[in-house]
Formats: sequence, C-alpha cells, structure tokens
Amino acid sequence: MHHEKVLFIDRDGTLIIEPPEDFQVDSLEKLEFYPGVFQNLSKIAREMDYELVMVTNQDGLGTDSFPYEDFIKPQEKMLKTFENEGIIFSDILIDKSFEHENLPTRKPGIGMLSKYIYGNYDLENSYVIGDRNTDVQLAENLGTKAIFINESFNEKAALTTTNWSEIYLFLKQESRKAKVYRKTNETEIDIEIDLSGKGAAEISTGLHFFDHMLDQIARHGNLDLKIKVNGDLNVDEHHTIEDTGIALGEAFSKALGNKKGIERYGFLLPMDDCLAQAAIDFGGRPWIVWEVDFKREKIGDVPTEMFFHFFKSFTDSSKSNLNIKAEGNNEHHKIEAVFKAFAKAVKMAVNQSDSSFNLPSTKGSL
Repeated sequence: MHHEKVLFIDRDGTLIIEPPEDFQVDSLEKLEFYPGVFQNLSKIAREMDYELVMVTNQDGLGTDSFPYEDFIKPQEKMLKTFENEGIIFSDILIDKSFEHENLPTRKPGIGMLSKYIYGNYDLENSYVIGDRNTDVQLAENLGTKAIFINESFNEKAALTTTNWSEIYLFLKQESRKAKVYRKTNETEIDIEIDLSGKGAAEISTGLHFFDHMLDQIARHGNLDLKIKVNGDLNVDEHHTIEDTGIALGEAFSKALGNKKGIERYGFLLPMDDCLAQAAIDFGGRPWIVWEVDFKREKIGDVPTEMFFHFFKSFTDSSKSNLNIKAEGNNEHHKIEAVFKAFAKAVKMAVNQSDSSFNLPSTKGSL
C-alpha cells in the first residue's frame, strides 16, 4: 500500500459556522453547517483518496464555562449528519486547553498528531483545512499543505477561499498528480505526472529515441509528464531504460491512488504497415504479455530488446496487467505504434467517468 494522504480538518468556522458572540457551539440551536460543506466534502470522500481527520481546539472544554454535556450534543448531531452523507472522520482530535496554557497539544502545536507524524502517512501530499492562521501554521509544523477558509489571503496556503466547491475542485485536480524521485547506484530519476494534464512533456533521459517514445505517452495519453534521468549511459542503456520504467510505473500507481472511478481498457492502433494492440488493467497484479519481434538490434540509440524490459518494469511497479502485440515490417513504425497504442490504452484506463465512483471491480477493491 502506498502511504495514506490525510485531510486534517478544523471544525468551527470550517465544517460548521462559528457563533460570533462566544465562539462556543454549546447547544443544538447554535449548530449551523458551513455552506456547501456536505455536497463537496461528500464528493471528496467518495472520489478521492484522503483519510479525514477532525482537529479542533475547544477552549476550556469540560470546565464550568464550557461543560462537556453542552458540547457533546451538537458534536454528535454534527457527526451523524455528516455520516448520513458518507462523510466519516477516522479520527477526532480535540484539545480542551486554553490558549494561555500554551500546551503542545493545542493547534498549531502538533502534540495530538504524533500518530500521523510517525505513522505511514504521506504528509507532503496531505492538507490542513481551516479558517485561522493557526491552521496554516499547523500545516507548516506538520509538513502538510494548507487550505485557508477566509476572506483575507494567506500566502503560505496552497489555496485561500471561502467556498467549499473551490476546495473540491482544487483537491480533485491535485489528487491526480504524483512525483517520484528514485536514486540508485546507476541512475537518478525525477518524474512528475499529472493524469489530468493536456499532453505536455519535458523529457530528457540521455537517449533521444527513448525520449521520443516517452513523449508519445504524454501526448497520446493526454497527460503531463516530466522525466529527468541521469543514468550510467557510459556503461550501457540498460539501467536508464529499466529504472525509468520502474519510476514511471510508481508515479502512475501514486497518481491513481485507490483507483476510484477509473475505466480499464485496450486500444488498437495502425501505423502505415504496422498494427499495434495494447490492453492494460491497473488491477493490482503485475503481468505482461509481449508479442513483438524486432529484426534489428537497435532503433535510434535504443537496443530493441530493452523495450520489453521497459514495459515489464512498468507493470511490476504500477501493478498492472499489460498485453502488447505488434506486427509489421518497419521496425521504427512498429515500436512507435506500440508506444502510441500503450498511451491510448492508458488514457482510457485512467479516465474517471463521472457517472460512478465505484471501483471497477466486483471484488470492491483493486
């Protein structure tokens, strides 16, 4: 499993309206939900790959000024209402201290969050969502990004808005991106991918023909791809090509997250005398079928035997099932048709259909 991403969400002023007079939601009458929160947070919960964690300061909770039983009724009503909309918080963290006590558990302190700091979480791609500067500070202390719900701009936040549908659209866009950095003794690889991209590519592996083929993946897959490789080309092309396949597969795996709402299909592509066929299934089990014979040892600066290794590495690390066949006489056209067909198959496979965000599997998980 890749590391979990988290949305650390503040309560008052973010999920519910903060009462202007005493800032305490201590009765059911005072419970009022933030506009748009249900519609958008339920879409985030359904379509994306975040764990939801509520993090809130409740000043003096349990003291005479704010008895626990006054707090718990609206709190439970709120949680139930969210649950009815498919919004479930995996954790609810409440700090009860006053500001002047300076406790490490009080936001922006991270005293309540050690489970996330030391656990298997992808904090770099997680967010704190809140309406106070202390929430943005909390994000900085945690090593996450911040979404600031406020009229006034905070330059440290990735997004400043008062609108939950803007938060949904922003996270939707961000959740289809991934970065992978991979360094071995032989290669150093930087990859950035955006599955909601437009086909833009910046690729440099030191092998021109390989660059040209990877470019096809971005262009015909309609995704943005940045790949920078420093490999031991003075030895041979082997590591550069294989390790790029591994890192690219990893990037896909990361960007697809839990694979909600994706399709899984194949593609046929003719190119002059050649016909290439590629079918892919990001189904969680690596497997490759490769029926492509080359009569030449090299195409451009790439040994033809390495193309199999590239796709094999890709399936291993993206845990996909890939079936590629190609026939034809022009070797250059043949491999180019393979990359284009692969790109088209990937484009179809990672496409999210709006109609349903059920996993495309009878088993319920991929």
